[in-house]
Amino acid sequence: MYLVSACLAGINCRYNGGNSKNKFISQLVEQGKAIPVCPELLGGLKIPRVCCEIITDETGNKKVLSKDGKEFTKEFVDGAKKTLKIAQIVKTEIAILKSRSPSCGYGFIYNGNFNGELIKGNGFTADLLIKNGIAVYTEKDVLKLKFFRE
Repeated sequence: MYLVSACLAGINCRYNGGNSKNKFISQLVEQGKAIPVCPELLGGLKIPRVCCEIITDETGNKKVLSKDGKEFTKEFVDGAKKTLKIAQIVKTEIAILKSRSPSCGYGFIYNGNFNGELIKGNGFTADLLIKNGIAVYTEKDVLKLKFFRE
């Protein structure tokens, strides 16, 4: 069983009320091979919500701030923990998450300045899943990887 970002399955849960539907990923859900989750909703955030990005403060701690300057680190951490619980319950070994997201981003995330620039890093959920032995990929990886096409 795969764990996937709900927005990739076509669920309107992104910060702007939309989705990032990926045909392949939505088919996995329809076929009962994947469970869609939205860590940000699990953490208590609403739809729509202000765009958020991760910043690293002067002491090296990561925080999530909205474009209007409010901190949402607790909600992102809570959502990551709840997502991990779901992953453990369904015994998933692979998660396919939304690239660049402060929750789900893997490999690259936005730099925290809301200017569209990317930096190396992972979102809170991606990081927690990886630390707990779950392989993380993004929607950009799925068609490149042979085992997803089987």
